[in-house]
Amino acid sequence: MIAKLNEMPTQDSDVNPMMPTAIAGRANEATFAETALKLGGKSDEEVRRMGAVDKADDQVEAMFRLQHQTSQSPIHRAVWDRSLPIDLFSSEPSAASPAVARVMRESLQIVEGHLFRKTLHDERGKLRNEVLRDLGNVGYWGLLVDQGFGGSGTSFSQFAPFLTKMAQFDPTIAGLASVHGCIGAVDPLQSFGSPEQKQRFLPGLANGQRLSAFALTEPCAGSDLTALRTVAVKRGDTYYVTGEKLFITNVTPGRTIGLVCLIEGRPAVLIVDLPNEENESFHLKQYGLYALKHAFNQGIVFKDFPVPAENLLDSGDGDGLSIAYHGLNRGRVALCANAAGTMRLMLANMIPWGRFRRTYGQAIQSRELVQRRMGHLAGLIVACDAITEWTAGLLDRGYRGEMECIVAKIFGSEAQKEAAIELFMKTHGGRSFLHGHLFGDNVHEFLAPCIYEGEGEMLGMAFFKSLVKHHGREFFEPIGMTLAAKGIKQPNMANPTHLWALKGPLMKYGKWFVARSLHRARYELPEMPKKLRQHAEFAANWLQRSALEISGTMRKFQLKLADRQCRMAELSGRVQTAVVILCTSLYAARQKNGLITEAADTICQELRRRMMGGLPTDRYFKQVTALGNAIADGHFPGLDETPQAELMMPYSTK
Repeated sequence: MIAKLNEMPTQDSDVNPMMPTAIAGRANEATFAETALKLGGKSDEEVRRMGAVDKADDQVEAMFRLQHQTSQSPIHRAVWDRSLPIDLFSSEPSAASPAVARVMRESLQIVEGHLFRKTLHDERGKLRNEVLRDLGNVGYWGLLVDQGFGGSGTSFSQFAPFLTKMAQFDPTIAGLASVHGCIGAVDPLQSFGSPEQKQRFLPGLANGQRLSAFALTEPCAGSDLTALRTVAVKRGDTYYVTGEKLFITNVTPGRTIGLVCLIEGRPAVLIVDLPNEENESFHLKQYGLYALKHAFNQGIVFKDFPVPAENLLDSGDGDGLSIAYHGLNRGRVALCANAAGTMRLMLANMIPWGRFRRTYGQAIQSRELVQRRMGHLAGLIVACDAITEWTAGLLDRGYRGEMECIVAKIFGSEAQKEAAIELFMKTHGGRSFLHGHLFGDNVHEFLAPCIYEGEGEMLGMAFFKSLVKHHGREFFEPIGMTLAAKGIKQPNMANPTHLWALKGPLMKYGKWFVARSLHRARYELPEMPKKLRQHAEFAANWLQRSALEISGTMRKFQLKLADRQCRMAELSGRVQTAVVILCTSLYAARQKNGLITEAADTICQELRRRMMGGLPTDRYFKQVTALGNAIADGHFPGLDETPQAELMMPYSTK
């Protein structure tokens, strides 16, 4: 029950990760990149489109300080550096100010009150405008808006775990805060708006007078953002927009949107105040959608729709795709935070059912399968808590966090899917499909995040591209440039001429390969329980060793690597899993609750087993069922404040 976030772009999965396009200041690289992509079998049209997406990514990268760019990020350094920076794989939470804490507390109270009175939704099942106004009155929509414009100026480290708490009451309301503040108009304005634009738009966005959305996706443009067709033509002091947008969450008449369109052939972003009623130049397109049933998700059709030219955001040397990429990472972290809250909602509703439902004279909470499900679900929750805290902290510290936030998105959405189908649904059996049941009413809400912000495996390939980009430029790019310069299309190492031509770049790579082969992992772990330390050591050692496998994959497939999507996705997945294990073990080591430690230990065991292809041990089964038994008694942190649904059609126990 999280608002749709897939309006935001994903990096094109077909870009060759070994052969990146040019970045500013490296003029000779564009010709090489085009040549390399053509050698890899790409058409002229594909080369042009891939270059546009990759250029936008480079422009976003240039917005960050060198020490906060992808090549200096925790995951990149864990794989490629000679030592792993353990201190960058955890973040210390910070306490909210009294004013921010009040906004958060009162926002939760408003939602809880409406839930109690059953006034959250209208006759269509949509969130009532009264609820949205009540939240605006206490400052909910302004949490991420700077104080100078009427907001709270909340840090993202405080905002993300608050979304988890809100999702325990209503995941849709939590998701709308992310749409509004992370990928809607708020972040683009605060990051790219002029002082005049900020003063004009942000106060209304802070008090909830105008909620926001981000309009990027089109009928023919999703992950391929180069297929945009919505066009804005300037006549005098006005842009006139024509085109269609699709799958836009939080859009109704009277909202403010960040609109991605083409201006003179280049992507740009206009901040658009939609009129209060549809008219001949603006109307909404309705369609049936299984997910997002409590929020508005609609298409927008523009026909010569006027927008003041002063509403154009300035992306500096970049274009509209740079603006779109910038807010993406916050939305990914918010998705993981929302998953942690939604899964707590599931767990809180498994416990009373486990006590009530009896088979062969015993409550099912005493059965090992049900206990294992509860214990495993607790592990997924703790892992999402850990990833949320870590990535939110990285963003607050100034890191771009591209790869790290991809991990948050993929793990959070996949964990929620697993929890819904394998744990929650199976425990409730056939009742899961009754009208009014938490699962039956929300199954699409639980599964849809796997598609939001890019389907998981596609996004995993974008992760892989970011991971290997620097290594490819340093070692493989000189080889490709030499081949292109010499006109060698099919290098043959048995040919002395080819070997001589490549002697320089091959020698450089050979030195790296030998040094890395002899390298021993280096890192320094903090004090932590022995069982958690073992998981941290496993993950750290694996990440340091993975450089050889990753480089070997690049070396094996060379220009054809972009077409080996299955191999890239699989290898990317293992790197991501190792990162989750490391972050979860470090997070749990700082907690004082024994159940969190046990939950972290069991999920790390399970993730290691999946990585290495092993079988569950009897020790694991004993531990995870004992954890589930303890949780069945209601002792897991945070569950006491999570609403529980009524038991439906209970069987008589007499």
